[in-house]
Order: sequence, then structure tokens, then C-alpha cells
Amino acid sequence: MYNYKKGDVVKARITAIENYGAFAAIDDEYSGLIHISELTERFVRNITDFVEVGDVINVKILDTSGRKNQLRLSAKDVNKNLYKNKHRKIKETIFGFYLLKNALPNWIEEKMEEINKKS
Repeated sequence: MYNYKKGDVVKARITAIENYGAFAAIDDEYSGLIHISELTERFVRNITDFVEVGDVINVKILDTSGRKNQLRLSAKDVNKNLYKNKHRKIKETIFGFYLLKNALPNWIEEKMEEINKKS
């Protein structure tokens, strides 16, 4: 007999991450899988952009059938925003492409000399 039923929203701790989803423990007895398609409505390139091992998040129980004490879970309907903005925008400097523009003629000259030596 299951302590949880389809539609219940509970807290879960992320215990492992695979390419196809994240495993989560509900309590000492129950665990489940949050499939990558149930993590968020957004495109997921890397699951760790959304959850990491040890995170505690809300999950919705999608199904209780299958193996004993194993649940199918979803995070996308019960979490406003799991995305962890790890990628910071590149801060533009006052020099911009100026340094590259100045170095380019020397790089071209060096490469041309290298090519001419080979021929």
C-alpha cells in the first residue's frame, strides 16, 4: 500500500543525476525519478542547470504504479523557476575588439611565413 497518491505535492531531495533525469528521495521509504521532460517547460541541455544533488524541491507524484516504493515525479508544475543562472553574460570591456584588430596583421604575417616555409 502506498503512503502517497497520484497528484500529491511533496518535498523531495535530489539524490542522483543522470542524463535522462534526476532521482529524488521523498522520505526514508519512497524515492522516484523526475524524467528530464518533467523537470521544466524549458529546454534542458544540462540537468544541473536546474537541480543539483542535495537540492530540496517540490514534486508532484505522477504515478505510484510499478516497483514498490518507486514513484514517477514531476517538478515542472509545482516550481516557479528551477533554473540556476550559472552562465554569466560576458562583460564587455572598453577595449572590445580593439586588441584583436591590432594583433590580427601580425598573426596573418606569421601564418603566411609558416605556409611559405612549407611550400
